[in-house]
Amino acid sequence: MKITDSSGVRRLVVALMASGAFGLHGGALAQGYGHDQGHDLARLGTVEFDVACSAAAQERFNHAMALYHSFAWPEAGAAFTAVAEADPACGMAHWGRAMVLLDNPFLWPGSLPPERLDAVAQALDEARAAGLATAREQGYVEAVEAFVRDHATRDHRTRVQAFEERLGRVSAGNPDDMEAAILHALVTSANFDPADRTYANQLRAAGILEPLFAAYPDHPGVAHYLIHTYDYPPLAQQGLEAARRYAEIAPDAVHALHMPSHIFTRVGYWQDSIDSNRASLEVDGGRTLNSHHAYDYLVYAHLQMAQDAAARQALSDAYGASEVDHFAAAFAYAAMPARLALERGDWAAAAELDLRPAAGGYPWQKYPHAEAINAFARGVGAARSGDGAAARAEQARLEALREATGPAYWKEQVDIQAEIVAALALCAEGGTPACIEALRDAAAREDATEKHVVTPGPILPARELLADILLQDGRYAAALDEYEAVLEKEPNRYRAIAGAMTAAREAGKPEAARRHAVHLLEQAAEADSARESLQAAREITAG
Repeated sequence: MKITDSSGVRRLVVALMASGAFGLHGGALAQGYGHDQGHDLARLGTVEFDVACSAAAQERFNHAMALYHSFAWPEAGAAFTAVAEADPACGMAHWGRAMVLLDNPFLWPGSLPPERLDAVAQALDEARAAGLATAREQGYVEAVEAFVRDHATRDHRTRVQAFEERLGRVSAGNPDDMEAAILHALVTSANFDPADRTYANQLRAAGILEPLFAAYPDHPGVAHYLIHTYDYPPLAQQGLEAARRYAEIAPDAVHALHMPSHIFTRVGYWQDSIDSNRASLEVDGGRTLNSHHAYDYLVYAHLQMAQDAAARQALSDAYGASEVDHFAAAFAYAAMPARLALERGDWAAAAELDLRPAAGGYPWQKYPHAEAINAFARGVGAARSGDGAAARAEQARLEALREATGPAYWKEQVDIQAEIVAALALCAEGGTPACIEALRDAAAREDATEKHVVTPGPILPARELLADILLQDGRYAAALDEYEAVLEKEPNRYRAIAGAMTAAREAGKPEAARRHAVHLLEQAAEADSARESLQAAREITAG
């Protein structure tokens, strides 16, 4: 089934549902995903990773790598254990376990505690003890070892650079080994500098993956890693074909059903993102981390289509999913209610947001950079409600959370949030010119970094808030410029379209106002909630 347009995932989901793939009570997929027997999953694409092991172990190894390439961690771990049981002399089975323990490289750094890295090193020792029959296999083990060796004394950046370089050597020394090339591209893509606006590593990874995508169209890892590689505003359009293919390649993998939404979100294909995440949720059934991540994407997409009731229902459904103690889940718990308030401009609700209560109390102290979302939302809500003192209190909370945050990337993000709230507090205190200048600085700083893979998009872009204040201050042409700049980076953001429409109308630019109004009405054609901006759009287009 060839997918050729932006509605492809929607058609694919319908076809898979008709085939029974998404039934929660039938088939190996429904019975096993997220459980110990889940490694029996069949439709995962085509992987051929040669190892010097028995024939039975080879077959199982290929299946285990197919699970790995779709980040199905529990299933992949069980599958590599089964490889070792089938052939105790197959050292690469333990290398596979080590790779699974490293988890999602796009969550590095900050997601790998020292004890996890120690477990990886132990698995590598077991690989050597079991036997590595070739220099190629030894090279794979040495590449991972370069990443975990001396992790207490060598910084993450140095170690991941060594991992990338060692995998590059394995690939260069074995030009017929496509798996070495694919894994080298994966680590190259994950080893990016968030401040690098040339996207050098991502483009190097794409240069490896694109020819492989043409030559091996059914390989799950190639499509998957291309999506990650292109998950940036200037590159996202190049990822559409991989996004449209991945769910078709590996329809039994929850992650393969979700990942296309990363690209769909980047290009503003909201219905495609909704369909992708609903397919993923149907398979996962709220059992794993994948569901919490998918619900955040779902809430975000529904809000961009003025489907506020659907977004609230998605949040309610997320709260009914299994508890998961993980940063990505904590991020979603904090982000979804914040989005519901802020995207709709419900400043009073934002100012009063609570952290999600969880059974026994969610361990927020472990995830200060996730908790910061709540402080940011409350600070923005308070400031926009005119309560400067409450905004300052949340600014102080953000500064404390920044100090409690370990990873440098997230420390920077929390600091930007504190800067935004501090700027808006100036507006609430009557210092509009200083507020505008401070927001300009925060917007420039935010634009200089990239969003993390854990989130579909910013909770509320600094530049969009700058445009809001300019609009409120009567600087309509300047506000229009800022809203349109947001849309360049975040296509089809509802608030930015609505703001641009209003700014253009007030600036005396009726053609621009009408263009944005038409855009808004088309995007919200299936809105389930009344918004003042939609009524304004109808009036503009009727005039």
